[in-house]
Amino acid sequence: MKKHLFTFMVMASIITTACTPNPDKEAAKQIDTLCSQLFPADEPGAAVLVLKGDNIIFDKGYGIADIDTKVPIDGNTFFNIASVSKQFTATAAMQLAEQGRISLDDSVKMYFPEYKADFYNRIKIKHLLSHSSGIPDARDRSDRNKNIFGTEVLAMSYLPDLNFLNFEPGTNYEYINPTFLMVACIVEKVSGKPFTEYVRENIFIPAGMDKTLYFEPDAVIENMAHGYEYEDVENMPEERTATEGASDAPKKWYEYDYGEETFFATKADGGIYTSTHQFVNWEKALRDNKVMSEQSRIDAQSPHTPIAGSTYSDYQNRPNTFYGYGWFIEPETDSSPLKIYHTGDNGGFKILAARYPEQNILVLVFANRADWDRYKLMQDIEKALGM
Repeated sequence: MKKHLFTFMVMASIITTACTPNPDKEAAKQIDTLCSQLFPADEPGAAVLVLKGDNIIFDKGYGIADIDTKVPIDGNTFFNIASVSKQFTATAAMQLAEQGRISLDDSVKMYFPEYKADFYNRIKIKHLLSHSSGIPDARDRSDRNKNIFGTEVLAMSYLPDLNFLNFEPGTNYEYINPTFLMVACIVEKVSGKPFTEYVRENIFIPAGMDKTLYFEPDAVIENMAHGYEYEDVENMPEERTATEGASDAPKKWYEYDYGEETFFATKADGGIYTSTHQFVNWEKALRDNKVMSEQSRIDAQSPHTPIAGSTYSDYQNRPNTFYGYGWFIEPETDSSPLKIYHTGDNGGFKILAARYPEQNILVLVFANRADWDRYKLMQDIEKALGM
């Protein structure tokens, strides 16, 4: 009797286990449904990956990386991750601060004595990193063609003679790119190395991102996706409107990255090309304190600048949102988990890299089209994952 009872209990256990849904597999099904609807197979699309603990529980490509070759997107496709690049620039600064070679409280004037205005004495490195410097984005955009091929020199050319701030340093939020170019210059001046070389030696290689690189016009990028926009009168660049502008012309996808978008070639603010598979190594390196100390990481990923309600910038300007040093932070609420993330927008690229430290989860969506609601997808994926 006992033997039969034991056998029955074992069989019942097997049946129960077989019938119990696997939450990770269920989440993967929901995420696949969401992304299949957003990214059709024969159009530009996205690479989507979810890392839970040390295990990748979802890893799938949607759509094509190149309209001409029809190469499909997968986890090895390289995207321009745009402003997600800023966390790597911030990490370089945090490394130098750990070594005592700079202080985040150093004034900008120390490193740019040629900048004329006295207010540069009041702007600190930490203000550059947290979008709270008060420096306006006053880049000259009058010559679009010039700006399409513009590099750091052009992007920073207005700074030495700048004679006003939008607000006193540290008192408000305005998301701009040139301040991260300034941080890169500081890294170069202190380390004695070109910024890209410093980052490769001290961040990419230690993190296991051996194929990750910064964009150069003549660089060979393997498995590279192009960014795309859907051609219509509203989104068509000015020069294309002038030559093609018939509203009855057939709509189509057109390439929209270097050669079509302004300041695409600048590096420290948005120039990295990498894949979701490479980025997983970055996440693990952060967790294991391989690229900066735990205290530096906590500092960089802590709220420094309140964003909600800023009248100077609408980028990610929503309730309960802050900026750290290279990361956005949304503290936990009753309806939303703590998330430490960054978004990227450059040409036709639209990027999401979100960390959920309490759940030990990383969510990546690297897309080469911009016509989708990134924040909604992020929330939908959170729900699928039970957060």
